[in-house]
Amino acid sequence: MTEIAEQKYMPGKMNRLTIDHIEPHGAYLADLEGNQILLPTKWLPRKAKTGDIIEVFIYFDSEDRPIATIHKPLAQIGEIAFLQAADVNNVGAFLEWGPEKQLLVPFREQKARMEPGRRYLVYLYTDSETNRIAASAKIENFIDKEPVDYQEGQEVEIVLWDKTDLGFKAVIENKHQGLIYENEVFERLSRGLKRKAYISKLREDGKIDLRLQPPGYEKIDNMAEKILTRLKFNNGYLPLSDKSDAEDIYDSLEMSKKNFKKAIGQLFKKQLIIIEENGIRLIRGRSKE
Repeated sequence: MTEIAEQKYMPGKMNRLTIDHIEPHGAYLADLEGNQILLPTKWLPRKAKTGDIIEVFIYFDSEDRPIATIHKPLAQIGEIAFLQAADVNNVGAFLEWGPEKQLLVPFREQKARMEPGRRYLVYLYTDSETNRIAASAKIENFIDKEPVDYQEGQEVEIVLWDKTDLGFKAVIENKHQGLIYENEVFERLSRGLKRKAYISKLREDGKIDLRLQPPGYEKIDNMAEKILTRLKFNNGYLPLSDKSDAEDIYDSLEMSKKNFKKAIGQLFKKQLIIIEENGIRLIRGRSKE
């Protein structure tokens, strides 16, 4: 019995479609309404046959015809990604995002004129005038201002957006804005980085505070925080250990050897550092479970 596609095809998204029939130049995929989209032979899985359900990404070719590929792009409609500009012409900038046809950022959607070779944080959307897939560097225009239904302590996916005086702005689940305070960051962060975070506080004014550690992570004392900060800006390593001379520890961190040993013991228990024979090393992305 032939399976039926689960949906009407959606450009700019991954789709599960049915192989209707196969020809020398490719397979024609059918959606729930019988629309057909070509999957070129070069992307057709070797053992694929008529009636199979196949997952594909749909975009528009150079002649604006919908076309399918089995390769997942770096981002889909409604998502944010950090992409490199490949070319700029009188239409706009074109970004590399996976498909053969590059992603257009119209000039009106650029904050400053984009340059080839540089990377930009953009939001993918469907252009209402042309119905084509496009991108915008004006992330703030796509942030949802409606009340959120997150819970404090909830794990979420974030993309780091920008650095501010308070810390790091992030986009939560591709649609809401949050903030990670500088004094709660113990690792190097960079714009465009995707990672997990946790809802720390939902403020009455609608703003959302985030933290990179899960609930239950206890606040470290000032000495341990000082060591983490130094590790963060020293590529994750300090040539100091509990065997180091007290004078070397004081010259580097302005703390006694006794306090240093107490602080690194606390960080080790929280699984934030490794204590090596001649130094301490930050465990990136790790924290107390």
